Amino acid sequence: MDERDAREERTEQLIQVRRVTHMLAAWTEGERGAPGAFTVQLILDNGADEYVLRPTADDTDVLLALWTRSESATFDLERKVLMFGSVVT
Repeated sequence: MDERDAREERTEQLIQVRRVTHMLAAWTEGERGAPGAFTVQLILDNGADEYVLRPTADDTDVLLALWTRSESATFDLERKVLMFGSVVT
């Protein structure tokens, strides 16, 4: 790794708030007859990073509604906070 690559890697590590460019929701079946589990995968800055949330069913509804009603979303990797901008009501 040359010096330029090392500098780029350090810069990438310093970025703590990233733009959510894609949000993928999934549901996984548990044991037969048992409740399943939701996951929401956040793709950050077109694949520069990602994070997986494990919300409840109710929280998943809210997250997806906010995603469709907002102009943008960002995710703070350090504090684990998902923020939606300019939500249209």
